Parts: sequence; C-alpha cells; structure tokens
Amino acid sequence: MTFINPSNEEIYSILEKAKRIAVVGLSNKPERTSYHVSQVMQSAGYEIIPVNPVLAGQKILGETVYATLQEVPGQIDIVDIFRRSEFLLDIAKEFNKIDADVFWAQLGIEDEETATYLKEHGHQVIMNRCIKIEYGKMNEVK
Repeated sequence: MTFINPSNEEIYSILEKAKRIAVVGLSNKPERTSYHVSQVMQSAGYEIIPVNPVLAGQKILGETVYATLQEVPGQIDIVDIFRRSEFLLDIAKEFNKIDADVFWAQLGIEDEETATYLKEHGHQVIMNRCIKIEYGKMNEVK
C-alpha cells in the first residue's frame, strides 16, 4: 500500500480547527527550519509546544520545552515532526499513547510502515508536507 495524504480540503479543515501544535524536534536555533516554521505558525495564532529531550525545561519561542509528547499537558491537535524518517515509527508509537488528533511529518519526511501503523490505530496522518506551506496555501484559497 502506498501512503496518500488527505486532500487539500481535508488538510485545510485540519488547520482551521487546530489550536495547539506540538513540534517534535523543535530547535532553539533561529536559522533552523523547525524554528522558522514554528515561529510563523505561532505568529498565525497557533499555540506551539516544543518537544525536544535535549532542550527539555528550557524555553523556545517563549514556550517551555518538553522531553516527550507524553509530558505535554492537555489536548494536542497536531503533532508536527522535524525528525528523520527512521525515527517516525518510534514517534508514532508514543503518539498512539496520547490524546492527539493529527500526526504530521514535515516536508521530506515519510515512512510507509509508520503510516500503516497509524492508520491501523485510527489516526489521521500527513507526511512529506510542510505545515507552513499548507497554511499559506489555505489562506490563498480563502
């Protein structure tokens, strides 16, 4: 089975409903893509929740960094992943244990086994798409 992303309309609906985005692999370095994308989404009104075990307890973009998804309090609408594809399945297994709606792997990041695992557990999955680009496209359509 080849993984297929939801339609653009479905992705836009996800982005319109979402309020909280946990960003796995968020860097504290402003020159990194994860930082820039998170900063743009934060300025668009989303609550950004940094998840990075190396930086746990610090602040990125004014928000406390958590070591794992399971440590994040409350509902997470989107888990946005900035980790290499080989780490996706482990992240998916943690994702499956929390109250989160959408598993989103950034541009260039995808794994068929992870997609299958998540679909089998009833989760919505987006892979190889940039949340910032999709947000921009959504606003162009409006």
